[in-house]
Parts: sequence; C-alpha cells; structure tokens
Amino acid sequence: MKKKSFFEEVEDILKKDVRFVSENGELLRNAVFEAAQKMDAKLLKALRANEATRKRFFTDVGGGISVFDKQQFGWVVSNRAFLPDSYTRFRNKIGLAVGDEMLASSRNVELDFPYRDCLLEGGQTKEDATRDEVFYNTSLAPDEIDHLLFPKVLTGAVKYSANGKKEISKEKVTTFEQGDNLVVKGNNLLGLASLLPRFAGQVKSVFIDPPYFFNVHKPSDTFSYNSNFKLSSWLVFLQNRINLAHKLMRRDGLLFITMSDEGVHYLKVMVDAIFRPENFIADVTWESRKSVSSDGLMSLNSNHVLVYARDVGQIKKDDFRLALDEESFAYDDNDGRGKYRLEPFDAPGIRENLNYEIVNPNTKQKFLPPAGRCWRTEETAYRKFLAEGRIRFGAEGTAKPQYKAYYSEVLAAGKGKASSTIWHDVSNSIIWQELGANTNATKDQMELFGKVVFTNPKPEDLIRRALELSTEPGDLVLDFFMGSGTTQAVAMKMGRRFIGLEQLDYIETVTVERLKFVMKGEQTGISKLVGWHGGGSFVYCELAKSNQKFVERIEVAKKDTQLVKIWNEILSTGFISCKFDPTKFSMDDEDFKALALVDKKRILMDILDMNQLYVNYCDIDDKTTAVTEADKAFTRSFYGEK
Repeated sequence: MKKKSFFEEVEDILKKDVRFVSENGELLRNAVFEAAQKMDAKLLKALRANEATRKRFFTDVGGGISVFDKQQFGWVVSNRAFLPDSYTRFRNKIGLAVGDEMLASSRNVELDFPYRDCLLEGGQTKEDATRDEVFYNTSLAPDEIDHLLFPKVLTGAVKYSANGKKEISKEKVTTFEQGDNLVVKGNNLLGLASLLPRFAGQVKSVFIDPPYFFNVHKPSDTFSYNSNFKLSSWLVFLQNRINLAHKLMRRDGLLFITMSDEGVHYLKVMVDAIFRPENFIADVTWESRKSVSSDGLMSLNSNHVLVYARDVGQIKKDDFRLALDEESFAYDDNDGRGKYRLEPFDAPGIRENLNYEIVNPNTKQKFLPPAGRCWRTEETAYRKFLAEGRIRFGAEGTAKPQYKAYYSEVLAAGKGKASSTIWHDVSNSIIWQELGANTNATKDQMELFGKVVFTNPKPEDLIRRALELSTEPGDLVLDFFMGSGTTQAVAMKMGRRFIGLEQLDYIETVTVERLKFVMKGEQTGISKLVGWHGGGSFVYCELAKSNQKFVERIEVAKKDTQLVKIWNEILSTGFISCKFDPTKFSMDDEDFKALALVDKKRILMDILDMNQLYVNYCDIDDKTTAVTEADKAFTRSFYGEK
C-alpha cells in the first residue's frame, strides 16, 4: 500500500473534526485557518497526537510544554500541493507541474497582465458587455525562456498620411524610413525587444500609464481587477518592460510613469534598481479628481507621476522647463518693452556680495534680504535696473523691491517655467459624478466617435506637460501601454516623433482611428493651445503571429467542440511546451472532460510553447512561417538589412 504523503495525513486529521468538513465532504480550509488563529484546543490536541504533525508544528520547550507554530501550519494548509483543485491535479498529470517557489526573481518574465480594459481568466467585469478579450496570465521561469525576446517579423505594414484635404490616405509599404512614426500591435514585451535593434539609445521621453496595482476592489475603481493577482507578478511584469525601455532611451532621456497610491511605493523601489536612485527626479502629485468622494475613509483625489532620468547628469536645468505662459506676463507700462511679470528680487542662499541695504525711493524705508536669503544681483546691477525702471516697489510704491521680467527677454534667453511637484492645474482632469466618472477627455471621445470608446483616458494636457519638460520638436517619444493613443496624439500635435505599442484589438478601431482624426486637424484636447490644424503620418504594423493565433482563439472559445478543433490544429501546426507529455493527454480523458470550460482553456494555454507566440526574425525564410515577400521586405528594412 502506497504510503500517504504528509499533506494527506494532515487532511485525514482535519477531516475527523466535523467543524472542518462541508456537507459534500470537502475540507473547509477557512474554518481550519480561523481555528488555528484562535489556538483552538481541540485542533491543537489532534495535531499534537500525530507524530508527523507534532514534529512539524510543535516545539518542546521543557516541562511538558510545547509551542504551536501557527505560521508554519498556515503555510502548509495554503500550499498548492495541499488540496489541489481539479485543474492543478490534471496539470500535474500531463507533466506541467508547477513548483512551490514564489514568483519574485527578476529573471522571471511576465507575458500578460489583466489590463484595466480587458478580462483575466474569464472573470466578470464591467467591460464584459463590450470586450471579448480574455487574458490568461502567463509567467515564464528562466529555464523556460529560449527565443522569447528574439526580434520578431513585422507584418501588414501600412502608412497613414494626411494629404492636406482633411482626408487620410492609406498605402501598403515595404520600407521603413528613419523619420516615420510607428504603431505596433502585439505583446508589448516582445514588441519592445523587437525595437532594440533599430531604436536602442534613441528615445528621448517615455510616458507610460501602466496597469495599476490594487490590494482590494474598491467601489471607486473604474476597472475591475483580479484581486488574487500577486504583487510580485505585477512588479515582474513591469520590471521586464521597463528594463527594455531603459535600453531604448538616450543618455539624456526621461521616464514618466503614472501610478496610484497602492502601487507607487513598490514600483519606485523596483524602478530605482533599474535606473539607480540618483537618477530619480521627483514623485509628482497630480490632482486627477476635483470633487470629493465619500467612498472610503479619505477622498483619493490624486495620482502619482514618477519621473526618472536615464542619467540625471545629462539633464540641463534650463532645458527641463515648461513652456512659457505668456498670460502670466500680465503687466505692460506701455514703454515699448512689452509685457512683463513681477518676480521677487530676493533669492535663496546667503552671499556677502549680495547682502546690502535697499532704500525705497518713495518711502525711504530700508530693506535687507529676508533671513536665509540674499538679493538676486550685486548692488551695482541693482542700481542700473532701478535707473532703467526695472524695479518696482509694489502697486502703491510702498513695498519691498520686485524685479520686472520682460516676456521678450525671458523668451530670448530660452528660459521656461520650472515645474513644481504638485500638478493641480492640469486641464481635463477627472470629474467624478454621482453615477460614475466623466472627464473632459471622455467628452473629447464623444466629439470624435459619437460615443465613449475607451474608459478613463489620460488628459492630453498631462502628457503635454511631460513632453514640454523632456523633449524638443523632432525628439522620439515612446508609450508601450498605448491604450487610446493619448501620448501619440499629443506627440503628433507637438511635432514630436512617436512609437506606440498595444496588444488589444481596439488598437485598430479606437487608437488608429483617433490618430486619423488628429491628422485631419481635430480640435479636442490641446489642439487649440498648440495651434494644431492637422497633418502628419504614421506606419502601422503587427508582430507576425505564431502560437498567438491559438491563444486568441482559445480566449474567445465558447464550446468544447471549438477547443477540440483548436487542439487538433495545435497538434499538427503549433509549437508545444517541452514540459508537456502528449502521451498522457487526451481530450476524451474523463478528468479533462470534468473540468470547467475556463480550466480546459487554461490547460490548452499551458500546453503551448510561449517562446513561439510570434514569428522570430531569424525564422523569416522558414517555409513553415509562410511570411509574404512584402512582409519580408518591410521587416528587413525595419532592421536595417537589404
């Protein structure tokens, strides 16, 4: 007779207590946890009576006294090998067993994440009515990663261009030019890896609005998350992508990441490890909601924008400035010098040559710099400014000195406005209403599409501010969580080049269509502010799919018969995981047939080789990949080969 495992012994002990057994004979794991936390005497007596559990969970301290390790007991009861569900049992049966190790190693790779506008593992969310995509999260351990990050073949390349008549042309292309804007559909991890041969060290600014991490579901969540998705996997997911983005950036490149309270502190520690703490610039507080919500203990009215430089030593202070706001130059003495603004005449610090007495010529009152400060110029320069009428002593002439900074001179000097770490004046911020959320950015969608096509887009003014700080016209901007295309729309309106990556199908119906509206000269968002009237172009292409075709079909399958058809095609044409033992699997297996549809789909996902989601560039001439001559030509042009 086969000896029972330790887990089976624990289960037998617990099932002898009727408090821990359901009507259908299943062990009530939560009831066991609760009893252990309360140091239930009956439970402890049963565990101590068994030799194996006594040695595992109790420590003798002498005098007939034993100490119960309830933490160790909790680990055992929560272990995946203890009471495995039917999916886990079947997965182990066909050779796809999973070890106990937590997913925390930086060498692991996270392929997908439950985006805020898609589903995870068939769970019901607010997006159910409009989306069919179901993401099955896939983690790959280091020994599973083979060709995963090889550059991929690009397919279906077309170029959209504005022809000057409010019309957009679309033409197939077989070459990629250096100045082309680029939009790529496909897994963004693999897309980033495919950008490296062409764009390494060229990206000036990265702006991303990645999936947020939530500990629990909250009534105010705009999107539903799987609350069981592990923090470690979320961090690995972002780490993989930010690592690649770091390699794509210029030495003077800058990174902006938006995030909520719950994830930002974990995220910062992780990004510090990639960019190094000395290259952290600021944690900007963005007031994203104006009204007060009573959903929680406090109204959460802000989000974070983490700002990093690839090399902070390469950032020039005078370049890291917001554009001048001419409206802030509100005064004009009609003396021919034009508009000016008033600035304090004192400056931070203490310097002996900048510490002198100033006498108000109107009141004869004497002024010295405030404590811990000095005047902004030496006394000779002050007297020159005073003689030229550049010094003002308040509206009534009775106050301390102020300096007149003229718009024309500030503009000529190339100086903009320094940014603070509080962004409360970003237009288009979210306005939360009683029955949901409404934004000016959402109103822009209504104007463009006639309906809301993307939930919770970031306002264009937020992106504009980041790009003003970090870029000049012609610089390259990257957003690999493209969503509705806000970053790309703003980049185009501001004369920047851009790259965008997105995996979901709305890239064709929402993102591309939005950029076409931009090229036609739409007047939403920042258009009026920057004087946008249309123009521009971009190339759209996709990562050539291999096993990804099966992934997408499995995700949308509704019936067992569809899965059978997909399985037969996988056997004949797909790449199968080396861990899978095909001799132990059959669609007619009673254990498999007993699984829920969602678990059957997970099994088929597990069988696929995730290294072969897309066609590798090195396999472009392999006849089995069926890459067209046009796609070969474009791919070779993209990677700089003839």
